[in-house]
Amino acid sequence: MKDDKNKDQLCPHEEQYLDKVAKAREQWEEKLINPRLKRFNMEKANTRFYTPLDRAGSDFLESVGFPGLYPFTAGNSPLEFWKVHARLAAEMGFRPDWGGTRGVGKYGGFGTAGDYRDYLIRMHSMGRKGGPNIAFDLATQCGLDSDSGQAVGEVGRVGVAIDCFQDFATIYEPYTGELEIDKVPSNFTINAPCCVIIAMYAVLAKKRGISPAALRGTPQNDILKEFIARGTYIYPPGPSLRLFRDSLVFLREKMPLLNVNSMGGYHIREAGATREQDLAFSMANAAAYLEAGVEAGLDVNDFAALFTFNAFGGSMEMYHEIAFQRAARRVYARMLKEQFGATNPKAMIIRQPITAHIGCSSTTLQRPLNNWIRAAVGGIAAGMTGAIPGVFPPFDEPLGLGHSIEATQMQFDATRILLYETGITDVLDPWAGSYFMETLTDEIEAGALAEMDKINQMGGTVAAIESGYMQKAIARSAYEKQKRIEAKQDFVVGVNCFTSELELEVSINRDVEPTYDPALMATAEERQIESLKKMKASRNNRAVASLLNTLKSHAKDKDKNLMPDICDCVENHCTLQEICDVLREVFGEFTQAKL
Repeated sequence: MKDDKNKDQLCPHEEQYLDKVAKAREQWEEKLINPRLKRFNMEKANTRFYTPLDRAGSDFLESVGFPGLYPFTAGNSPLEFWKVHARLAAEMGFRPDWGGTRGVGKYGGFGTAGDYRDYLIRMHSMGRKGGPNIAFDLATQCGLDSDSGQAVGEVGRVGVAIDCFQDFATIYEPYTGELEIDKVPSNFTINAPCCVIIAMYAVLAKKRGISPAALRGTPQNDILKEFIARGTYIYPPGPSLRLFRDSLVFLREKMPLLNVNSMGGYHIREAGATREQDLAFSMANAAAYLEAGVEAGLDVNDFAALFTFNAFGGSMEMYHEIAFQRAARRVYARMLKEQFGATNPKAMIIRQPITAHIGCSSTTLQRPLNNWIRAAVGGIAAGMTGAIPGVFPPFDEPLGLGHSIEATQMQFDATRILLYETGITDVLDPWAGSYFMETLTDEIEAGALAEMDKINQMGGTVAAIESGYMQKAIARSAYEKQKRIEAKQDFVVGVNCFTSELELEVSINRDVEPTYDPALMATAEERQIESLKKMKASRNNRAVASLLNTLKSHAKDKDKNLMPDICDCVENHCTLQEICDVLREVFGEFTQAKL
């Protein structure tokens, strides 16, 4: 009886016990907090302390649950494959790529297709045999060929230039035998012309005698975030969603192993969005993509399981980023189940390679080596969300195109130290049930849901983009953040504090040759334009004109899937811009509302 009585008294959800805690808190504040506030001339404390009062009425199973079970707050799985792989990697000495020789390689791309191909060959010689993880230059991302007047100065600068199928096929020349394209996956970080790149991948398989159904990988294919944050859009949101729908249907029918997209708020937060805006806008975009699939007659339990998230945004506020990831998993799962009627657990989980991290905008050009320390903070946060404790980005992120081999080595070793030496991933969701973390998770979720309600009342994501609401909201948040830094309300070490002459600039020697050859970068535009000129002269231009006319005709029919036409165009050497220009004629180009 004594044990039962004590159990009742200690139950944190009993009203009588909560009253007891409330009275104790009042006494604590009166006797300890208030005198100190008065002593330091402060109106309120700059720290918080959480108690059972903050979780009164909460239901653990409903709001948290167990890892691998709805609502997935505590994690997507009770045991991730990477944890098994991590041990094998240490025992057998695998190279850093978590997928060994069967995953995608390091994100990269520069110059011409031949330049990038040679870079991949070099990576293979270093044991990094992952599939292409392609960054495209800005001209390609905007649907422009390298000989366009609008592409001057941008060809091959922040990614590889891809004007036609010949360029795409060149990249894959090293991928034969054990690295054949049906044996390694590929990632394509591109959005507005993503349909064209997907078509090139399918045509490459066809020409190699491989079924497109055997191909794996992930196209980014997240056009809505381009309108909101990044800017490499072409057509208005409506027609852009139509192209997403066409790619979705095509992929599910012809390339079922390929992920559909790689969404996320990474660019949204980098543009200045708050944490709540990041989550709300990302979920609103996801809802629009889901609706496109449902309207096309697809089963959400099938296609949503192939949706992926590249990453959400990040910051140095470690606790908040952990809570963000927990809230994001719960919001997404509930949206799929309650709004879209999903019953397949795999369709309800957020699949993403990068979870909590600091975001590139948290790195500084000043004292760049400090960025390694900052990134390690993000790695700790990631580990506490049940993910690989990835230390991202490398410390030289702000220094220009292409991370150095040294910085990448330090990044991998920092991740290994967290993974193998700290035990940070030994516990699934170590914050589950924490008065503090559960409250913070609820607060972020509530803020995001309120923002999502605003977007729904406007008519959804497309309407919110067309009105400029999302763009204006991000601009305001970015302005407020910068104001706080300039006013020293927020401190950034080495930027607005600790900048005296007594501080030292610490650097390391870079002994390995540059990732991207500057000499090749300098001549890439000239060489790419010459290659494109030769290709246009050797192709069947009559067939090109006919196929482009067919594409134009079919584009006018909103119910027509354009992917087969785009595949035909690609196979017959129509250029990226020629395809996009035809669609520009039919769809028009998007113009942002005045901010």
